Amino acid sequence: MAKVEYGLQMYSLRDITGIDLKDALRRVAEMGYKYIEFAGFFGHKAEDVRKWLDEYGLVCSGTHTGGDALAEDKLMDTIAYHKTIGCENLIIPGMDWSTEEKLDENIALMNKVQPILAQNGIALGYHNHSGEFLPMPYGKVIEDEIIARTDVALQIDTWWAFNAGIDPVAYCEKYKDRIRVIHLKDGIAAKPEDRTWDRWGKGVEGRSVGSGEAPIDAIREWCLKNNVLMVVESEGLDPTGPEEVKRCIDHLRTLD
Repeated sequence: MAKVEYGLQMYSLRDITGIDLKDALRRVAEMGYKYIEFAGFFGHKAEDVRKWLDEYGLVCSGTHTGGDALAEDKLMDTIAYHKTIGCENLIIPGMDWSTEEKLDENIALMNKVQPILAQNGIALGYHNHSGEFLPMPYGKVIEDEIIARTDVALQIDTWWAFNAGIDPVAYCEKYKDRIRVIHLKDGIAAKPEDRTWDRWGKGVEGRSVGSGEAPIDAIREWCLKNNVLMVVESEGLDPTGPEEVKRCIDHLRTLD
């Protein structure tokens, strides 16, 4: 069986990416990751980022890009940057859903920019945390609204789904036609009584993949069966980002 290729969300290395993004990419490649999902570029030109990716044999599988970069006066620059680095997935990593008015504004923004991105070969996606699965004070469940009112891709963060009390494998299977890439992540979840829109992060502890409570093996098998890219994200910086993400891929290699 061919070796499984994994991606890494560079937020996992936020202790070093802002200092030296090029060296962070080098270290990721040496660990054995193939795909890169960026969480910011720290002022670097797209041409330089593309050069570093090519130098280290890496592929940009996606970016986490905030909604502000999709505003009318910034959208074409955002598209040009993604094209230069060879990125076909622009993923919004969260939005302000605090009011129903904000919900409507966010949905409208996604529906406005998605066809423009698609015309340029870029898929728009949304990345969940736990709160999107839990009822808001105004009665809406954000993930349900996104699914019903947009056609954007769903980047399921399987850990945050699990933390919200969702079976991540069953959820991915239900919405597999809208999933291009998932986040593979692990940790210790919040207590059931804290699964509310305003408390879902209480007591949560991030861990390297394979050392927490998430059903990593089952998620991995689902992704392999459905040809869905797995992007590792690990948030603990324990004791550093590089050391933690190295443990992640070392564990995953034991499953090959």
